[in-house]
Amino acid sequence: MTAIEDYALLGDMGTAAMVGRNGSVDWLCLPRFDSPACLATLVGRPDNGFWRIAPTGGASVCAGRAYRPDTLILDSWWRTGTGVVRVTDFMPPASPLPCLVRMVEGVAGEVTLRSELRLRFHQGRVVPWVRAVDGCTIAVAGPDAVWLRIDGDARLSGDEHATVAEFTVPAGRRIALVLAWAPSHHTAPPAPLAVPAETLLKETADHWRDWAGNCRYQGPWRDAVVRSLITLKALTYAPTGGIVAAPTTSLPGSIGGERNWDQRYCWLRDSTMTLSCLLRSGYRKEAEAWLDWLVRAVASDPADLQSVYGVLGQRLLRETEAPWLAGYEGSRPVRFGNTPEGGFQLDVYGEVLDTLYQSLRAGIPMPAHVWELVDALMGFLLRHWREPDQGVWQVRGPRRHFVHSKVMVWVAADRALRMGKLLGRNGSSEQWWALRQEVHRQVCREGWDAGQGSFVQSYGSTALDATALLLPRLGFLSARDTRVHGTLRALGALEEGGFLRRYAPGGDRVHTVDGMAGREGAFVSCSLWYADTLAATGHVPQAREVFERVLAVRNDVGLLAEQWDPVAGRQLGNAPTAVSHLALAETAFALSGAPSPYPRTPAA
Repeated sequence: MTAIEDYALLGDMGTAAMVGRNGSVDWLCLPRFDSPACLATLVGRPDNGFWRIAPTGGASVCAGRAYRPDTLILDSWWRTGTGVVRVTDFMPPASPLPCLVRMVEGVAGEVTLRSELRLRFHQGRVVPWVRAVDGCTIAVAGPDAVWLRIDGDARLSGDEHATVAEFTVPAGRRIALVLAWAPSHHTAPPAPLAVPAETLLKETADHWRDWAGNCRYQGPWRDAVVRSLITLKALTYAPTGGIVAAPTTSLPGSIGGERNWDQRYCWLRDSTMTLSCLLRSGYRKEAEAWLDWLVRAVASDPADLQSVYGVLGQRLLRETEAPWLAGYEGSRPVRFGNTPEGGFQLDVYGEVLDTLYQSLRAGIPMPAHVWELVDALMGFLLRHWREPDQGVWQVRGPRRHFVHSKVMVWVAADRALRMGKLLGRNGSSEQWWALRQEVHRQVCREGWDAGQGSFVQSYGSTALDATALLLPRLGFLSARDTRVHGTLRALGALEEGGFLRRYAPGGDRVHTVDGMAGREGAFVSCSLWYADTLAATGHVPQAREVFERVLAVRNDVGLLAEQWDPVAGRQLGNAPTAVSHLALAETAFALSGAPSPYPRTPAA
């Protein structure tokens, strides 16, 4: 089985593919991130769909690979006894229909390669009808059609429900294979097939380099920050501005376990960090697009606010299981869709209002109707903030009074007051002010454990939670506050192998908080929050050590999954994840001395 860290990301800001060091594209959803997969070996077996291009003999994995600087174009080098070839993979971002280009170039000697495309539509289970049309092959199943064109004198043929080609590439020669999707009722070949592959390559390189050139970060970790920002851009659905948490589903947080989720959707819990990262990195246009998506997505009765939405802003993300897929390393079930049980999270109200405030503070115009949204969200919180919820981690266990959820209620009231002051609107400021004061007092009383000298996960509990590291960033307490320092010391109990878990693991038993069995990895973002708080409290050398430790577990092309297993020394969870790369960029800014965009003291 290919390790999670052996995969590289290809994308066009509409969908994405995952390609391993063995030259196999094992994951591809067409035409959108959240569409059914047509290549699903990643969470199944080879018969669930893949596209591999590799030499016919010799090594099973490439000798080396790298993204071209400041792009999402991947070069992989293969060495055999007869020569050296380079395979270049990319997805043109300006294409009217999604397409994946794979170019093979002889570097030395000559090498014979085999291309095998095994399409399986509808989440890796439907074998398409395949026929030859206009010099291409076309595979059709239901609403989907995938066309494949190969340049040169190589020929495509059928072989046991796969489309294959073998060809020999001498030094200096190039052969391009172009795969493109179109609705099955379209009879003409998709437009990308009419464009020379060399043109698509140049346009793709120009696009990414022009975009990366706008990055404002000039610190010591620029390469890592740019790679993280390119990854974030690749996870953006360009037509709407929505940003998916990851391009994959069901890569496990616990190998062989049930902690397998579909993250091809947009989470509100990361919205403020997303806006902040984009703005301080110099990508105002993307920040505005993300804000526009957010405002459209949440437009409804505040009682119906969700934690997760589709890339179009859709709400119905029905969760199903795919028993025909064996799961990554036997980790089942494989899930499609995401419907958190219970569905009530107080933290998302604070995230939305914090994002609106940060955008207003950055000078992004706020339409008049958005103030009505602010008023409606605060009205709901005034009535419901005392209720228990599922928390930021969307636990599938009993509802609790999570400390972070209550802190985010405080954030909501604080940011609403700040927006009112900036806009000259009083609204219900007296009630909001009283709410902010009451929540602050309650959290400091009920969420504090004097015995541990730390804030805890939920009222009445002694369990620790990494979200307490966000208290100074959110402005709830100053980084100089002794309670922040005490919490920072106590959270060292969550550290394992130099990485911080989000909360104490439950072992093989069902966890009392999240209701799931299995020991998950350490969340990458939590370790980066730890570095942020260390720096904010004056422990800069230790913060740099933590940050460098995270940089060291990126894969060979600079990508991070959701989690790192410090025991097994491997990546876990869906990959690559937006929150890991957002947190990396934010920590790099913090350690490079950039001013924090977050409020430090309550509004007057």
